[in-house]
Amino acid sequence: MEFTLKGQRLRLDPVGEGDVLFFVFKDLTSGRETYPPGRFLYTDLPQNDEVVLDFNRAVNPPCAFTPYATCPLPPAQNHLAVRIEAGELRYGH
Repeated sequence: MEFTLKGQRLRLDPVGEGDVLFFVFKDLTSGRETYPPGRFLYTDLPQNDEVVLDFNRAVNPPCAFTPYATCPLPPAQNHLAVRIEAGELRYGH
């Protein structure tokens, strides 16, 4: 999925599909303001070949809240070289 943000052409690949698209991503806020390994983003399936990526809906994975959860890590292609200053912040900070 290619998109433009802050003048940069970026790409995110979903890591799971079903009734929604599921993205695991990391950005330049990871480890500072947001959970270090990355965050999750769920979107509706494409309509008219378009997907809305609303980063305000980016959430911390369950492993951000407990050491007893396991979570997928973002694939290398989902490491974004921009700051996504939206969505949930780092838990406990």
